Amino acid sequence: MIETNRPISILILNGYPKQSRDSFDLSGIGHPHDFFLDFLNRYVPSAKTTLRFAADPGNILAESMNIGDFDGIIWTGSDLTIFHLDDERVTKQIAFAKAVYEHGVPSYGSCWGIQMAAVAAGGEVRKNPKGREWSIGRNIRLTEAGKRSPFLEGKPQRYNGFVMHLDEVTRIPERAKILAFNDHCEVQALEVKHQKGTFWAAQYHPEYNLLEMAKLIGARSVPLVNEGFFADREAVFRYANDMTALHEHTDDGYLRTKLDIGDDIIDARIREQELRNWIDHLVIPYLRRSL
Repeated sequence: MIETNRPISILILNGYPKQSRDSFDLSGIGHPHDFFLDFLNRYVPSAKTTLRFAADPGNILAESMNIGDFDGIIWTGSDLTIFHLDDERVTKQIAFAKAVYEHGVPSYGSCWGIQMAAVAAGGEVRKNPKGREWSIGRNIRLTEAGKRSPFLEGKPQRYNGFVMHLDEVTRIPERAKILAFNDHCEVQALEVKHQKGTFWAAQYHPEYNLLEMAKLIGARSVPLVNEGFFADREAVFRYANDMTALHEHTDDGYLRTKLDIGDDIIDARIREQELRNWIDHLVIPYLRRSL
């Protein structure tokens, strides 16, 4: 738990369009902004948080708000495709991320967030030819830069993380460093320094837990079957039910072995380390400069 002389002000940008958020509600899926709010409530209980839906029509910030009002900005995932530059829901978010770099407010992002970090600074994202990476990204390894990075301080040199994505960063911007990778995706964690800002991001989701990933997998049952990961939807639901059961009984050795899940997924002290590091090493120093 972190306390500061004045409340940290965090802007959370949910990148999902309203239709997708409504679908989440109908399917009983949790909203990713709530997962970040839960983390902040536990780690920085005095933080002041502002939630905006970045894909919705109109300006991302209300007229009374400015980027400089915030000490840190969090980008959630999204089901938009960032290289669809004919989609205003995409381009307005890229423009906002560029403005954040110009202001110098530190950013963190998961999944869509790592793609935003790269594209807004001149990098590139494309569809991964290996297809979807889903449920758990396996055997994520630190690069040499990652081993030295405060973003991944305290992480094992090899670990797993929650994932659900089709696209990947294919070209990093200047002054960017790849911090982690695995066999499916060459950029699993990234640091981008651009203009005045620093953006730390992961292709995986430190903010998720087993229960929420199980819900997402259940809701993605049709594409998971169509893409050949399961024989039928019933098999998807059995897998999701096992994940839910392990969430409820984390010491169940049978389920841990069956699902091949260890403490790096179950233990929030390991899984959420990136988020704590972002607060400690980027947000708080930025806040202190502004005092």
